[in-house]
Amino acid sequence: MKQVSLGTPLSVSAAKAGMARNTARKYVRSGNPPSQSKPVHDWRTRKDSFECVFDELAGFLKSEPGLRASTLFDYVQRQYPGQFSDGQLRSLQRRVKFWRATEGAGKEIFFAQEHIAGDLCQSDFCHMTRLGVTICHQSFAHLVYHFVLTYSNWEFVRICFSESFESLSEGLQEALWTLGGVPSKHRTDCLTAAVQNLGNREEFTQRYEALGRHYGLELAHIQPRHPNENGDVEQSHNRFVERIDQALMLRGSREFESRAEYAHFLAKHVTVANQARAERFSVESPLLHALASQRLDCCRRLKARVGPGSTVSVLNNVYSVPSRLMGERVDAVVRSEHIDILLGNQVVYTVARLRGRRGHRIDYRHIIDWLVRKPGAFDQYVYRDALFPSSHFRIAYDTLIASRPVEGKKEYLRVLKLAADEGQARVESILRWLLESRRQPHADRIRELLAAQNAPAAPVEAWIAPVDLSDYDCLLASALGTGRPIEESLELEVCHA
Repeated sequence: MKQVSLGTPLSVSAAKAGMARNTARKYVRSGNPPSQSKPVHDWRTRKDSFECVFDELAGFLKSEPGLRASTLFDYVQRQYPGQFSDGQLRSLQRRVKFWRATEGAGKEIFFAQEHIAGDLCQSDFCHMTRLGVTICHQSFAHLVYHFVLTYSNWEFVRICFSESFESLSEGLQEALWTLGGVPSKHRTDCLTAAVQNLGNREEFTQRYEALGRHYGLELAHIQPRHPNENGDVEQSHNRFVERIDQALMLRGSREFESRAEYAHFLAKHVTVANQARAERFSVESPLLHALASQRLDCCRRLKARVGPGSTVSVLNNVYSVPSRLMGERVDAVVRSEHIDILLGNQVVYTVARLRGRRGHRIDYRHIIDWLVRKPGAFDQYVYRDALFPSSHFRIAYDTLIASRPVEGKKEYLRVLKLAADEGQARVESILRWLLESRRQPHADRIRELLAAQNAPAAPVEAWIAPVDLSDYDCLLASALGTGRPIEESLELEVCHA
């Protein structure tokens, strides 16, 4: 077209463009270049195999928009045997996708929000068990409390084990004190799990509002089943879990020696992520409100009485306590991970908190003294499983019962009493040795071995060889023979040596 506009003959212009003269004449007459002369491809290249049945399928889609194309394909294969092959599924999926885009119901719209510095923070709980982390080769089932500032995306995480109000309170407060300030608003999900843990919506509301008043936070929550309303923290969940998963792959192991080591691992990666947000955080940080003068203790304080079995019931779970507390009225201070038992205002016992309901945590050390005196109670004891602190104790019990069915139970209780008095780890190591050497794990034998371990080591006799002074005599004699002072001769001898 350029050559023609310059007056070049048509045959020469066509030759330079690499096309036939007749083709070039067609483009000159139309006035459009080849790129603008192609017709829009709006016709089918093959017949629609589902044309005869798609009206029926469209009726299904109108009444049930959630139907999948694969479900509809299974239906037409059953209704019209031999008419549709398995390879045509993709064609139906494209047909259904096009119908939904042109004739289907409208979809929910999500509106981008403007984030204001220092205005809003969001928090939620994120399940981490799927990462397969182990501590001391034991699976570590846990969650993290996740806190995010929506403007700068500064984040904070804290390991926890349930979506309880105590976990929410401790996590939020620790995040604010780490942050060093308080935003204007806090939004989380509908907190159904936290309410269920409390069992009382009114109690939850009062405690949650008290937490907000203490820090000057305006509290809000999203609607049920609308996680998009807490979108920042929800997306941060996905990115955080993916980031930690990749870091674990790079580390080459998901095994940690302790919970503290794993917590340090998480904190290190959160710190690195926050460093990338330093610019926006520097804008947001000065706009945060000042912290309260001290943290708010949001634990629950419940009344309880220690029963005749040396147990106390707290939030539908049973815990053993020292038997000297039997019959006493105590206060149970419930925290996120442990429960403090108070007599008056003094903490007399602390126990790890159970998750869920109708569980029990019985420490055999609290009851073994009386169980030895009442061995008949062992067989039908409600919490009998708690009397086997490890597999070695269970094997020892089975071994004793196999050899002496009646006396074996009493013998095992005496072994358990030794574990309470002398230390479970020491007794277990002896049990392991006895079982591996196929010897009976009798209490007397274990007591003898414990005594041997406690016996002081035999004194070590030291032998010192007598001192030979003849070398000094020779040294003095050589000094006297030279006529030099003894001190000078000694220096020469030393230097020579």
